[in-house]
Amino acid sequence: MDFKQVNWSLRTNIYEVNVRQYTEQGNFAGFREHMPRLADMGVETLWFMPLTPISFLNRKGSLGSYYACSSYVEINEEYGTAAEFREIVKYAHELGMKVIVDWVANHTGCDHEWTRNHPDFYKRDDAGRFYDSNGWDDVIDLDYNNQEMRLEMIRAMRFWIQEFDLDGFRCDMAMLTPLDFWLQARLALEENHKLFWLAELDPLDNPDYVQVFHAAYTWRWMNTAQQCASQGALNIHEMRAVLGLYSDSRFNAFCPAWFTSNHDENSWNGTEEEKYGEMAIPLAVFSATWKGVPLIYSGQELPNQKRLKFFDHDPIDWSQTPGRHDFYKQLLGLRKSNDAFSLSVEASACLQVWNSVDHHVLTFFRKGQTGTAFIAVNFSPWTLEHVEVDTTPFAGSYEEAFSGVIRHFNNENRVIKLQPWGYQVWLK
Repeated sequence: MDFKQVNWSLRTNIYEVNVRQYTEQGNFAGFREHMPRLADMGVETLWFMPLTPISFLNRKGSLGSYYACSSYVEINEEYGTAAEFREIVKYAHELGMKVIVDWVANHTGCDHEWTRNHPDFYKRDDAGRFYDSNGWDDVIDLDYNNQEMRLEMIRAMRFWIQEFDLDGFRCDMAMLTPLDFWLQARLALEENHKLFWLAELDPLDNPDYVQVFHAAYTWRWMNTAQQCASQGALNIHEMRAVLGLYSDSRFNAFCPAWFTSNHDENSWNGTEEEKYGEMAIPLAVFSATWKGVPLIYSGQELPNQKRLKFFDHDPIDWSQTPGRHDFYKQLLGLRKSNDAFSLSVEASACLQVWNSVDHHVLTFFRKGQTGTAFIAVNFSPWTLEHVEVDTTPFAGSYEEAFSGVIRHFNNENRVIKLQPWGYQVWLK
């Protein structure tokens, strides 16, 4: 089955919204106040973490996990009402943004309404008890051999589309749910309305799922970049090798999602500053300019310097003006202003360009129908005075997006200078 990208997703970016931790209020009303700022920053798609009510049985912490729902067709009253969320989606659309929500299809919370109304929807162990096969003790696995359960799940997804005018789904741990269910769901839900589907899985580990989803995570890239940072950014050869794997021809129509933080990474593994230090900024530039879609987590524009608690209310501190607002605004704006960053079939794939300091510097160019971009990123703490670049693929006159400098690249004019952790984005 050939599922093409929806048109609006060809140059989008995705901003993950953690409603519980976004404000002191921890609700829709509190988040709504930030929406004009996010629109100004260039956010194109809002991804809301699960908005469903949370089970009480085996609940962790004081509020429980967002991913342990007690109903698929209700709104968590801690966040507000269905009417308020409907207004949030409407407001987002008025601001030019799309909205997708987290969908947890593999499991439910331990006292989900289906445990009473449809106990046959769940897997059972030898003793006849509900269980989870992944070691999580606050959720229980659904049984995808039950065809009625599948249909009920699809009805619940359709409810959210129809009631709230959603634009798509982010599918939690998508590889734990059978591939044929996602195919079944897409065919059923997209008869009249094309949706955007983001999978929480890495295509390198789950290549078969690429046929169903528009985009998926790049965990292997993220982990390799973190390892590089922890080793003192001595060289990027392993990063370059892993990056090449995502260029496999099997993924030509696929959109890798590049990220340095999300709800899991921040809470369990550390803030992006903890994980990457000064490498966080060049990684953000890479994520927004390499072929794919960048993912940004709540508060990265500050940047948020604390690990947010997962099972309790722990609000982000917005008392200071977001220090990276303008950086992200300019960075995300590139994807709208130059079609070299489009994911359309007419645009070329990203091509790496030779440079003389390739153990520290990644250089690549992109070409659209009308625009061309050359990008250089220094993944090291050293000033690099003399970086020679093969200008053959992109020779011509360019303007650097962040400085406004104009220069002509050719075989005689092929040397660039990069500051520590520096980056240049040249546009034509």
